[in-house]
Amino acid sequence: MRKSHPVRRVVLTAAATVSGIVLLLSLKPASDPSSAQAAGGALPQGGAQAAAGTTVTGEAARTQYGTVQVRLTVQDGKITGAEAVQAPKGGRSDQITSMAVPRLNREAVAAQSAEIDAVSGATYTSAGYRQSLQSALDQVKAGGSGGSGGSGGAQGGARTVTGDVARTQYGPVQVRVTVSGGRIVRAEAVQAPKGGHSDEVTATAVPKLGQEAVAAQSADIDAVSGATYTSAGYRQSLQSALDRAGG
Repeated sequence: MRKSHPVRRVVLTAAATVSGIVLLLSLKPASDPSSAQAAGGALPQGGAQAAAGTTVTGEAARTQYGTVQVRLTVQDGKITGAEAVQAPKGGRSDQITSMAVPRLNREAVAAQSAEIDAVSGATYTSAGYRQSLQSALDQVKAGGSGGSGGSGGAQGGARTVTGDVARTQYGPVQVRVTVSGGRIVRAEAVQAPKGGHSDEVTATAVPKLGQEAVAAQSADIDAVSGATYTSAGYRQSLQSALDRAGG
């Protein structure tokens, strides 16, 4: 029987040892942070990169179908992230929200402003999104540090002014506006006609009037069809609030 050569045994042993070491290294857990960084993997959203930004939450915008509130992440003066922390929900609103909000988020980051297009089929949600987005941007410009943007707070330089009560044929109308950076960021009716058919009229008209006030940045807003008296009272109270806010 032929004997194995001693040198050959040494070579084979060394090769087996090297193979074992390579195999052990290949089984190193992939969850090792140093391995992920060495591989050039992207940091997950909300990781170290996102933590360096400032988060600012805009005013909650009330729409005909529900509340919309936008939160921004800003870094080095640029919008790096936008999300709706509140949006209309329930029934068909779930479908509209899931379709519209992601697009609005992307548009806010792309435009770097509130000048974004409304999503087709989501007019009210889009208007509320823009309103809340603008109030968040106003807070950023005024040095806001990312709070809830509560009504009447000093945060971000915003202040709330309530107009005079306007008496109408169907009941009183009183408007409260939030102003930040010289702009109307929110308008809401603290009093409006109620009872019977007035409830339906108020529910339809008041959100539209609030959105128009923010869009127009004045009391020069159109009357809502079917709500002539409420619209007139809204404009009257809105004007008095703006006069108190300094025009």
